[in-house]
Amino acid sequence: MKRVLLALALSLPAAAFAEGAASDPFVKGDAAAGAAKAAVCGACHGAGGNGGVNPAWPKLAAQGSKYIYTQLVAFKSGKRNNAVMAGQAAALSEKDMADLAAYFAAQPAVPGVASESAVPVAQKLYRAGDASRGLPACAACHGPKGSGNPASAYPHVAGQNAGYAAASLRAYRAGERGQEGNGQMMAAVAKHLTDAEIDALSSYLSGLQ
Repeated sequence: MKRVLLALALSLPAAAFAEGAASDPFVKGDAAAGAAKAAVCGACHGAGGNGGVNPAWPKLAAQGSKYIYTQLVAFKSGKRNNAVMAGQAAALSEKDMADLAAYFAAQPAVPGVASESAVPVAQKLYRAGDASRGLPACAACHGPKGSGNPASAYPHVAGQNAGYAAASLRAYRAGERGQEGNGQMMAAVAKHLTDAEIDALSSYLSGLQ
């Protein structure tokens, strides 16, 4: 009997660890549960969140779970305005959002391709910013490889669809986004960007890896 009890006691930490390993560290979502819930998302965001047929829709693969969760909450509450996503998020529970966020965060990202003409303009802005205009380097928040900061909900931007990235930057600049998460910071940065710089940065991000 003692041996049986000892064996059970020794097995508990391993079981607890296995259960914890399935949980995302930032939103406590279950990626396996999120996989089933994400089936409908694939129609727009592609298999595994790697982009659908429309470049205006974002890639979600490898995106930070905390960022995804924050955005879903914003769509559900109306802080972020998008008719399609508002409808999709309306029926989601907090657990659904956490599970979906954990699932997409665990998916490997497929990089895009940048235009060579975008590099001279975008690389300097991304790596060093422009102090004369109060523009911080994009890499300061999004990282040198564009992988973001999952703990702080700074999004993964490497490989993002250029069309979506450009639309997002213009929305921040126009004040149409910025009420969710770290959005106010992005709105403050984007207001200094020209259309040409937004297009160059968006292309550059698509090829960043």
